[in-house]
Amino acid sequence: MRFRAKIVDLACLNHFSRIINTIAKLAKTCILRLTVCKLYFILSDKIANGGASMWCELSQGNFFDEFQMEGIAAEHNEIYLELVPENLSRALKTAQSAKAVKIKLTNKHCPCLRVAVELPSLSSSSRIVTHDIPVGVIPRRMWNDFREPSVPDFDVSIYLPVLKTMKSVVERMKNLSNFIVIEANLSGEMNLKIETDLVSVTTHFKDLGNPPWASEDGCQNSTQGRDLENMAEACIDIKKLQQLLAGQQVNPTKALCNIVRKRIVHFILLHEEVSLQYFIPAIA
Repeated sequence: MRFRAKIVDLACLNHFSRIINTIAKLAKTCILRLTVCKLYFILSDKIANGGASMWCELSQGNFFDEFQMEGIAAEHNEIYLELVPENLSRALKTAQSAKAVKIKLTNKHCPCLRVAVELPSLSSSSRIVTHDIPVGVIPRRMWNDFREPSVPDFDVSIYLPVLKTMKSVVERMKNLSNFIVIEANLSGEMNLKIETDLVSVTTHFKDLGNPPWASEDGCQNSTQGRDLENMAEACIDIKKLQQLLAGQQVNPTKALCNIVRKRIVHFILLHEEVSLQYFIPAIA
């Protein structure tokens, strides 16, 4: 089992660093799944236990100048590591003006991701700062626990308003309640609501647009015969929503959410070569 990679391009490095920052805000620990073409960051708190889950996918070719890996076996050419993303985020913070960053899986006293940051120096020799980030190697028998979550049959799918606007609304609301109701319909309307014994606050968004989803047989997901004004709603933990919005450093080109009435809210943030899915279960 081997893994080594190198980033030389500064823009790629800073973009990668922002993604890791975002992940660190959403997960205390996560699984890093390495394949030949992609990296995945996975958080799978069991939805049944009320935990959120995350699936972030990026193509290695868009970030790394060199990327070599050998999985645990020829027929299972993948590596699954458990790590604390905050540690990786910290290591990359030292790399903001680096000439290159190398990442390598090592096993001196325990398995580690070694992040070697080559910094520019005035003399001819370069300075290298290394960080060893402890990781746990996930055995093959447990890999199935970290498969991509299936997208539930949703009642409504809608594009999100500008995330900065949504973030400031949610930050004001979180002082009033621990829970927030998200509701939306197929006419591009979405409401964020707080209802307590003392106060009821609603923020309305209009003309957001609804994504055209292709169904299994290739036809568009039919809205025929459905009431376009009918709101689907789910009540979720406001802190989890705030974490998602506060951690956003990726500036997605597309952001949308799918609501399964009273069951789950599924967020999808897309940015060129990165996709981040985040699932927040509804509170009964």
